[in-house]
Amino acid sequence: MAGPVLIFDSGMGGLSVARALRAHYPHAALCYACDNAWLPYGLREDSTLTARIVGVCRAAVNACQPSVLVVACNTASTLALEQLRAELTIPVVGTVPAIKPAAAASQSRHIGLLATTATVRRPYTQQLIDNFASDCRITRVAADALVIEAEALISGTEPNTQRLAAALAPLWQAAHADVPMDTVVLGCTHFPLLKPWLDAAAPAPLIWVDSGDAIARRVGQVVSTLVSNRHEGRCFATAPVTSLKAGLAAYGFFAPESLFLDDLSLDH
Repeated sequence: MAGPVLIFDSGMGGLSVARALRAHYPHAALCYACDNAWLPYGLREDSTLTARIVGVCRAAVNACQPSVLVVACNTASTLALEQLRAELTIPVVGTVPAIKPAAAASQSRHIGLLATTATVRRPYTQQLIDNFASDCRITRVAADALVIEAEALISGTEPNTQRLAAALAPLWQAAHADVPMDTVVLGCTHFPLLKPWLDAAAPAPLIWVDSGDAIARRVGQVVSTLVSNRHEGRCFATAPVTSLKAGLAAYGFFAPESLFLDDLSLDH
C-alpha cells in the first residue's frame, strides 16, 4: 500500500499546503510534522539549521513511512532540499515563492511580495524574479509578524488587527503607487492561513497568489498512487503543542505525537 504524503514545516504554515493537497486529492492520506521547538527558523544560522532540518525530516520519514515528503517551508527548501534528496529514497517536493504565476496574473505589472525577512533577502528569490518577472515592479515587504499571527490562529486566537495593520502598512503604501499593485505573492506558507484577514484589510481588491496549488500538482506528478491508509492524519512535533489540538483537527490531523530525533545532538 502506498504511504501517505508527509508535510513538513517549522510550524503550522504547512497546513495551508495540506488544505491544497486535500482539495486536489481528497482521498490521499496526509501526515504532518513540525519542528516547533526551533520556530522561527529565520533566526537560526544556515549550516546549523540545515543539519536540523535534515535530521527532523529523517525522523519524521521513519515515523510515518511516506511515499513523498513535501517541504512546506521556503527557508527549509532553500537550505536543505539538495541534501534531503540525496539522503532520502522518496521524492522530495520543495516550496518557492509563487513569482511565476503572479507575473502571469498581473495586469498592472506591479507585484507585491509578502514574505519573511529571510525569503525577501535570499538570492534565490531574486533569481525567480529575474527569470519570471523581469518586466514587473516588485515591492518586497518582510512581514515576519504574520507568522506569529498565523501560529496563534491555529491555537484559537484571532489575529491582532493592530499588529496586522503595522505589518501590512508598507504593502498598502506601495499599492497606491503611480503604477497600482494588483497582485501579491504570499511568500510564506503561514500567510494563506490569514487570507480572510488580508482581504478585509486590503484597501482595494488584490489577487493573492501562493504556492499551495503548484505544490499539490507537483506531488501528483512524482507519486503515481495517492491512497488512504492507517497513517492518515498523524501529526508529529518536536515540542509539546496541546494548544494546537483543535486547530489541527480542523485540518484533519490528530493531536501531535512527540517526534524523537535519531541524532540527539540536533536538540541543542
